[in-house]
Amino acid sequence: QAKAFGAQGIGLCRTEHMFFEKDRIFSFRKMILADTVEQREAALAEIEPMQQKDFEDLYEIMDGLNVNVRLLDPPLHEFLPQEEHLIAELANAIGKSVAEVKDRIHDLHEANPMMGHRGCRLAVTYPEICRMQTRAINKAAIAVSKRTGKMVEPEIMVPLVLEVKELKYVKNEICKVADELIAASGLDMHYHVGTMIEIPRAALTADEIAKEAEFFSFGTNDLTQMTFGFSRDDTGKIIKEYNKKGIFDEDPFQSIDQTGVGQLIKIAVEKGKATRPNIKLGICGEHGGEPKSIEFCHNIGLQYVS
Repeated sequence: QAKAFGAQGIGLCRTEHMFFEKDRIFSFRKMILADTVEQREAALAEIEPMQQKDFEDLYEIMDGLNVNVRLLDPPLHEFLPQEEHLIAELANAIGKSVAEVKDRIHDLHEANPMMGHRGCRLAVTYPEICRMQTRAINKAAIAVSKRTGKMVEPEIMVPLVLEVKELKYVKNEICKVADELIAASGLDMHYHVGTMIEIPRAALTADEIAKEAEFFSFGTNDLTQMTFGFSRDDTGKIIKEYNKKGIFDEDPFQSIDQTGVGQLIKIAVEKGKATRPNIKLGICGEHGGEPKSIEFCHNIGLQYVS
């Protein structure tokens, strides 16, 4: 569909949306409820061929155009059932008691999940998830490159980074897996690892982060939430009042706040380029569909809109 609309690539492939199919969600839930790394890896092994097939289809459809794949981002509790009958069904299927499954759901519950255990924090805690996704991405790229004779260059995006050492840790996991697969394939295939800039600290330390990231994608939804201290999901009423009373001219979640959030993006662009002059820069957020925001991004040197 993107190609039909004239897209020149895919700037944000959100992999979590691939797990909600009925035949996949069960394996994914098994992975979340696993008691050991071995159990978790066994459940991930069920998901890997499904992910690989998705990526193969994606690479073939895009036919040489860029595809930027983001590693798992949402908190794990979002994948678990909440209804009693579904909890009972899941418990029965994996040989656990309803009480054990409820305890795990309770353990994963967070007061503020958008600032909780999500994004690259999942890859740091459970590197086996990141390794599985990296295998699926690279095996798909290798298969499609061999099948079509057109070399795929995978782009892997690490979400919610706030510290260069965190990105370095996740990148090392990605590179170990990818380098091994590419060496075994005999192909001269290149891949790229980058990050989403969604946390103010990441924008302010972009010169450090650019030592490890080959591209930045500005996740302006989260960057706006974190800069304003507003929850994007809960502040509709507040913003309506602020607009009515002339405190805001516009909803900052619709049009980029150039004075605050925009300054953070500018700082990150300048610092990122100082470390890596050829760094690739894009925006992936609600603001990417708003003309004034696009003009602002263009003026400060961003190169693509997702």
